[in-house]
Amino acid sequence: MSDSHATAVDTAESHPQLRHHFANMEQQKNTASLGMWLFLVTEIMFFGGLFCAYLIYRLMHFNAFAAASQQLDIKWGAFNTAVLLVSSVTVVLAVRAAQDGNRKQLVGYLVITVLLGLTFLGVKAIEYKEKFEKHHVPGPTFAFTNTFDDNGKQIPVNPKEAELFFSLYFAMTGMHALHMIIGCGLFSVLAVLAWKGHYSPGYYTPIENAGLYWHLVDIIWIYLFPLLYLISRHS
Repeated sequence: MSDSHATAVDTAESHPQLRHHFANMEQQKNTASLGMWLFLVTEIMFFGGLFCAYLIYRLMHFNAFAAASQQLDIKWGAFNTAVLLVSSVTVVLAVRAAQDGNRKQLVGYLVITVLLGLTFLGVKAIEYKEKFEKHHVPGPTFAFTNTFDDNGKQIPVNPKEAELFFSLYFAMTGMHALHMIIGCGLFSVLAVLAWKGHYSPGYYTPIENAGLYWHLVDIIWIYLFPLLYLISRHS
């Protein structure tokens, strides 16, 4: 083994973030990335079940689902979609800052991502509050009146079918919001560690893996928005 190669191996093996059960930093990074991708697959399977249930019931009760969807505020939904798209950009910039070893930018982009996530959650809280006020929360107090189409014609709706829509709405958006809360907490911790200089161009795997998680949560919302908010929005 040449002196230069030996020095490179020694440097990798002596990295402060290298765990004892890994031979080098590259092996540790690949293992962590594989674990994250496997975790994301389980998340896709979980939300996939919810999406399938929603699509089946939507086909069975399309008119009721369309009428119930009209009660959702499309402006808030579109605003939250834009917020999450911007947050995906800040996550990418955070990873790039970590690769470049720019600690200030890394911390800044992580903090901005957290703030955008909290903004999303704040908007969902406003929407949920409105649902409680209108008695659109599934349960004994649920109430739903008939709505009208664009031509002023009344659309008769079975309240039980509308309640089913809101049951799926709260289940899907609620689980998504829970993942957002976890993501905000995760990025908050990463921001603190980044400020302390925990990451460098040689070690930023947690930032990268957290970014993958955040992107998946964003993609899920990209599907939730049209499925829940945009049913029969035209004449």
